[in-house]
Parts: sequence; structure tokens; C-alpha cells
Amino acid sequence: MSQEIEYIAVKDLVLWTENPRDPIDESATDQDVVDRAISDPSNKWELGKFAKQMGEYYDYSELPIVVYKNKKPIVYDGNRRIVLAKVKLGYCRVENLAGDLPEVDEKIPCNVCSEDIALKSIYRKHYLVGNTWGQLERDIFANKFLNEPKSKFQIFDECTGGYVSNNAAINQRFVREEVLTDTILSDMGFLFDDERLLTRHSDEEVHVLLNDLLSKITNKEITTRKNRGKPLLTLDQRSKDIISSNKDKEAHPYLKEPDVERKIEKSPESKPTSMRKTPVTRKSGIVLFGYKLILKQGSVNNLYRDLSALYSIVDGDRQFSGDIYALFRMGLRLLCETASKEDGFSDIADYLKKYFAKAKKTLSQDIKTFLAANNVKEETLPQLLHTGAHNYLSSISKDQALAISIMLGAILTQSHGK
Repeated sequence: MSQEIEYIAVKDLVLWTENPRDPIDESATDQDVVDRAISDPSNKWELGKFAKQMGEYYDYSELPIVVYKNKKPIVYDGNRRIVLAKVKLGYCRVENLAGDLPEVDEKIPCNVCSEDIALKSIYRKHYLVGNTWGQLERDIFANKFLNEPKSKFQIFDECTGGYVSNNAAINQRFVREEVLTDTILSDMGFLFDDERLLTRHSDEEVHVLLNDLLSKITNKEITTRKNRGKPLLTLDQRSKDIISSNKDKEAHPYLKEPDVERKIEKSPESKPTSMRKTPVTRKSGIVLFGYKLILKQGSVNNLYRDLSALYSIVDGDRQFSGDIYALFRMGLRLLCETASKEDGFSDIADYLKKYFAKAKKTLSQDIKTFLAANNVKEETLPQLLHTGAHNYLSSISKDQALAISIMLGAILTQSHGK
């Protein structure tokens, strides 16, 4: 097959679970992919912005690229457009979005081709000249579909549990080429051994160093024009002391469990049995709700205290899987709905909007950076709470659950604080 234009019903098009933009488990449904795109924990989809750019009607000037597999039309390129179409036509459920989407027909023209041609087209559009993918997505695509070896950038992301993929500020070309380099990482106490990451630091020290580096890049203290070539000089004194005190220690394998399961394949030989894994409940240094809340007596306070008590068990020595955070997302939704009703609102979006700006001002810059890294904003928080109550795959990120709880805690302090 070369290429041909075929009109395909939107309801029959299948969203690509291996989409390098944000790969998830291959068993995920279209609804799962849409929920993931709406929650957008790593700011990779930006559907609202994309819908506004498209305008009042669906733009046919660039066609989705479709490959038939097992007689199913898989969307290899153009998944954002098909997500918008499926939501607009009611084939996937999303709250508070469908009314703002471009008009679209039940059947749309698609570029149907072989997988080989599809991959070559994607390579040209996104890898060579495109700017809709982050640097990590390009590296994953090159490794998985072009048979190139894993980049150090990709290995670092996998071994740190998503440090690059979960932080848009890190997922940039200049960070790959000028910050997370072999030389700079070695100076920080990180080394590569084939597809393993080694470190001279403890797990907690790694957490301090990586959070510090993220903060400096997010706040633009490290850019292509500022502190270029010397990013370690910008680190806090605590980080510098850690690096200095551990410089002569023997490096050991480091592998952090990811907060969200991703579709990244590893060959058996890339998983040495001697590697030590950190527990799924390892403390992150950030607590549920940010701090102890002092609320008025009543249902809101009761739910808050119960969630806090349950979380203290999960964050203790007892082992739970990372999936436990989906339950906390459901609890946060219930807590928000209860507070909203007590405050006279039938829609949690109106309740959150009333207090969000004032509540955010009470947070430190480091916490604001943490919220931004997990896509917790005034415009995204209502949907994050809705998604957490309805979809498992989009709700198991520990960091995003903590970020939501912190913002909700600050809002509760405004509406129900003593």
C-alpha cells in the first residue's frame, strides 16, 4: 500500500496507545486515552489551547494518518484532533469541554497508509522539524520505532521514575544537551552503566538534588542564556554540600518506581536482578494537604481528618502499590464536593474559582513550582478532580494527588478554616 484518502467514521477510529506524546498501557480504551489527555499531568496535550487554535470548525488541511491493524483503523498521527472529534460527537465523555470544540462531521478524511510510511511521516513531522513533541518523546520514538539505542536522557527518565516525562521544564532540548549531560551528571554524583543509572547518594539526597535542579530550571535560573554551561553553580548550598560530602563514595544502582505506569518496553537483559528498588510508598518530603489544616467542625473536617489518617498509614512502613493514590483522588473529589455544597455551590468549579487565587497566594514558591509541574492550575483543577473520581489510569500519580491535595487544602482553609 502507498497512501490513499479514505473517509472513516470518527467512532471507528482507534486512538494510538503507543503515541510517543504520552504512551500508556496497550489495553487502554479510547476513553482512557481521552481521560489521560484531559488530566494532562505532564502538559503534553494542551487540548483547550489546541481547540482554540483550530477555531470553529474541524481543520481538514492536515489529515490524520491511519494504519489498519487487525482490521482496526489506528490513528498514528493526529490523535489530538481525533480526541476533540470524539468528544464533540459524544463518543467519549468529558465534562466542561464539548461546547468549546470545533464542529466536525461523523466521517472525516484520513490518510490511510502502511505502518512503514506512517512512521516515516511522523519522523519527518515531529522528529526532524516539528515542535509539538518534547525532546524525550523524540528519543523514545527513535529508540522504539527507528531502532536507535536509548539515549542517556531516556535512561535517566526511566531510572528516576519519570523525572523528565513528568516535568515539562526538564523535557527540553537544551536540558538534554547542556544540563543532563554525562559530565554534569557525573559532577552531581550520577553515572551510567549501559542502561543502568548509578548514584553516590541516598534516595532522599537524590530527591533533594533533583527537586533543586527542577526548581532552578523552572524559575529560569538556568537557561540557554543564563548560567549556561555551569548549572551546578546555581544549586542551593544544601545540594552543594551533598555533592561534596559524597564525591568519594562508591556509586550504587538507582531505580525509582514510576508514579504512573507507562508503556515503555524493556528487554530482560536491561533489568539486572541486583538493582535495588525503592518502596512504592517512599516519602517525597511533601505531605498530604501541605500542612495540618485547622478547620471548623463538621463533615468537611471529618473527611479531611479521615483522609489524613488513611494517608499516614499508606505513607508509613506498610507496603501498598502505587495504585492506592487513585483512591485518594476519589476522596479528594468527595471532600471538595462536600465543601462546595456547604458553601452554597452546586458546581465545584464555581467553588474552586471563588477561592483559588487568594489561596494560591498563601503557598510558597517551591510549592507553586510543584503544582505547576503537576498541571494543577485554576483552569485544570475542576477536571482533575472529576477525572480522579471516574478513571483509574489517570489517577495513580502520587505527585499529582499530593499537588491537588495541597491546593485543595489551601482553598479549604479559606472557606472552612477556623
